[in-house]
Amino acid sequence: MTKHTEQRSDYTFKYNTKLGRHGWLRLTPAYSVKLVQELVSETPKNAFILDPFSGTATTGLCAIEMGMSAHLCDINPFLIWFGNTKLFNFSGRKLNELEKVFDEILNSFPAKISNDNWVPNLHNIERWWCGHTLPIVAALRSEIVEKVGEPQDDPYSNLIWICFCRLIIETSSAAFNHVSMSFKGGVTKFEVHQIQSLFGSIFENVLASARKPLKGKAVVNSIDSRCMTDVDNIRYAHVITSPPYPNRMSYIRELRPYMYWTKFLDKASEAGELDWKAIGGTWGIATSRLKDWAPSEVELPKILLNSCEAILNSGDKNSELMARYVHKYFYDMHLHFASLRNLLEPGAKLDYIVGNSTFYGIHVDSDKIYEKSLEILGYTNISTTIVRKRNSKKELYEFCVSARWNG
Repeated sequence: MTKHTEQRSDYTFKYNTKLGRHGWLRLTPAYSVKLVQELVSETPKNAFILDPFSGTATTGLCAIEMGMSAHLCDINPFLIWFGNTKLFNFSGRKLNELEKVFDEILNSFPAKISNDNWVPNLHNIERWWCGHTLPIVAALRSEIVEKVGEPQDDPYSNLIWICFCRLIIETSSAAFNHVSMSFKGGVTKFEVHQIQSLFGSIFENVLASARKPLKGKAVVNSIDSRCMTDVDNIRYAHVITSPPYPNRMSYIRELRPYMYWTKFLDKASEAGELDWKAIGGTWGIATSRLKDWAPSEVELPKILLNSCEAILNSGDKNSELMARYVHKYFYDMHLHFASLRNLLEPGAKLDYIVGNSTFYGIHVDSDKIYEKSLEILGYTNISTTIVRKRNSKKELYEFCVSARWNG
């Protein structure tokens, strides 16, 4: 892979939005399709690829578009549901049938607007959708449920739900002018005909990309990456993944509107529980539980312990919490690297896309800490390549940390 020190928009989520299935739903931290394609092209033919941090299933989709096979892992039920729909090879005939169902939904939902339709228990929901738009969106959801049921294991009806997720975010006051989601200055008012037009356009684009056949096969499994488990006795030749970065940016925050509207979440405490299970999670109770967390006796890189001590001594009121956060993040990643070894073929290659971080002016060099963890655990041929510069002022970069497992 070529070394890049500039800010590369083609190596970010922005590039993905123009690429068929890759652009079905926006998740800001998703890594670049172009970068993954470069890494997949290095995989031996007929070999199995593993992504232990599936996210929006970018690795799996790149793999099967190139005729490879892949297993992906995640703990978030919404991302597992979304990823498996995204990776499905659809039948043209059944998509034609789905198109008729969609047209019925589009034409009939306005009759439900005056009903007392269900809306999610999303805190401060009026900040997301104004009092005029919300009943229209709720009526559309009610009609979808009546025609195809709630989100489920059927990939065809799930396409309509994915389009609905796109619709709710595009009609909301959410703004994406930062590394994560924020809010615009005010909510936008949508009329029924505008909702119909937008929903129809989204479905048309999703349907067109769903019609394109996929060459390989991939599946997302519910597995905690800290304790990787065997799936069908498969051994992997290449691990291509991008774990959460150690920067306290909660993925669950950006996923919440999707997860509430699809009933994968019902209340804020569930979001906190899920984020606590995630590596680097920070939402709700994840922060409060961090105060009581302590590592077990595991050999960790000295560079990590030095970074934690520097953060602890920085003098900020939250320095102890942040030092503990950084410690736990890399402790969890160390457990992941350790449990991964039993799933790898001899000679397997690892490629981890990760960014560095700063806390109170102290640099946390993720690439160097990853390297040392891998070395402690017996991996070889360890190296790091700069993928791109993320922030010119803070000297934040994205790296590809690579290694081999020789068994």
